[in-house]
Amino acid sequence: MPKDSSIYPQTLGVFSRAATANVGAGTTAATRESLTYWFVRRLSDDQWEIQPLNQNNVPSGERKQIPKGAFMENYIPEPRFYETKTLPAMRSLRDKIAKGEEHYAEGRLDEAEKEFVKALMIDDKNVPANLGAGAVWSDKGEMQKVGKVLDVLLGNDETFKVEQRSMFNRFGISLRKKKMYDYAVAYYTKALDSDPRDEHLHFNLARVLFERGDPEGSLMELAIALGIDPGFDVAHKFKAYLNKHVKDKAAEGKDALGLNAAPMLDGDDD
Repeated sequence: MPKDSSIYPQTLGVFSRAATANVGAGTTAATRESLTYWFVRRLSDDQWEIQPLNQNNVPSGERKQIPKGAFMENYIPEPRFYETKTLPAMRSLRDKIAKGEEHYAEGRLDEAEKEFVKALMIDDKNVPANLGAGAVWSDKGEMQKVGKVLDVLLGNDETFKVEQRSMFNRFGISLRKKKMYDYAVAYYTKALDSDPRDEHLHFNLARVLFERGDPEGSLMELAIALGIDPGFDVAHKFKAYLNKHVKDKAAEGKDALGLNAAPMLDGDDD
């Protein structure tokens, strides 16, 4: 009888791994053993996912998959560590992000910033915390801070997971509206590396390219979006708008697009 795969992924908690290192040289040489701690999820009957804990005991950084045999041979369960250190820290992180989101939704930017910064102090690589802080700083016009956040987000594949799709879209739209076009292009391009068949990502990239002054590139992205979803109505309207004015631009020898004058683009695509 086949096993129920719906139980996966399954959180197993924190496990430790002993590591040895040679230190010193000559007569001072010695071997030292240390423990590293890992947050573990079981992905299938034969595959485990491990992620290191940071100094605040929360999972942070690169996730890796290892087979069952290697896991069982090298990792030891640490249920007490998980219950007394990691679980409370993860709950605190989650609560701060939730409070930040609540403040942001109500327009309380200073309060939202405080909560997201507290979350980042627990885990500076946390994607939802960085997305939230980035949105706040973008709204406040603190572009240097936005740039630092983007460096973190663009280096982390977790940014583009479905779980935080609404936060991801909100930040991408904010980048475009603040005219940070190069960052926005890099942002959507990275997202498409993770999901090249997402027509909405192609459409949003088309919007950025359009506002950056690249109608030909925008039309290419729209063609891809419509190839994925021929019934994508707003993409058809955008394409018709661009096609109508690209010829005028070439004929006049100047920018005839009116980049802020496309009424069908007042809304944002999620």
